[in-house]
Amino acid sequence: MPTDMRQLAPRDYPRNLREIPEPPAHLWLRGSLPPEGHKLLAVVGSRSLSEYGRQVCQELIAGLAGHPISIVSGLALGADACAHQAALDAGLHTIAIPGSGLNDQVIAPRSNFPLAMDILTAGGALLSEQEPDHVPFPSDFPSRNRIMVGMSDAVLVIEAGERSGTLITARLASEYNRDLLCVPHRIGDLNGIGANQFIRLGAELVTEPVHLLDALHLS
Repeated sequence: MPTDMRQLAPRDYPRNLREIPEPPAHLWLRGSLPPEGHKLLAVVGSRSLSEYGRQVCQELIAGLAGHPISIVSGLALGADACAHQAALDAGLHTIAIPGSGLNDQVIAPRSNFPLAMDILTAGGALLSEQEPDHVPFPSDFPSRNRIMVGMSDAVLVIEAGERSGTLITARLASEYNRDLLCVPHRIGDLNGIGANQFIRLGAELVTEPVHLLDALHLS
């Protein structure tokens, strides 16, 4: 087991996470959680992120540089990896919550293992409710998403198709009373159907970093 891994007691969970209906019974941590007072922004989106989505993700997060914000995502391919990397590039703290355990041998996806190590090197954190050697099953990811949303102050949807798993995460934001923020997409863009639908239903439209700062009460 890595020497930087420890199991958190529920009293040590991020405050928001302690308030959700089903907080995790166990939580493993590698690295460091953000300082008290930081705002946590969950960033979610398609694993098949379009070039538009990638550009928007990078520009929005770059515009948060210098603010007490931690970017929370799931270490998956596509939007998650883009969000973590953009946070690192901007000098922001970031928290990755994979569906796997946190031992080096099982961190998933394997292609993002170097990114996970970069997060730790930069002072960020890896979190999981799974045992350290747990190899993920598809059913682990919806459970992981509730932790991402539960610990965050707001949720940003970069991109989501009509049947995207991102929609589950967005619905959790409503259930947990978190602000849901969505990037608009061109009419007819299949990658943007989900985000556009949530905007129509009342989610906050985001087109520039100041909109994120407003939602986090940091502007």
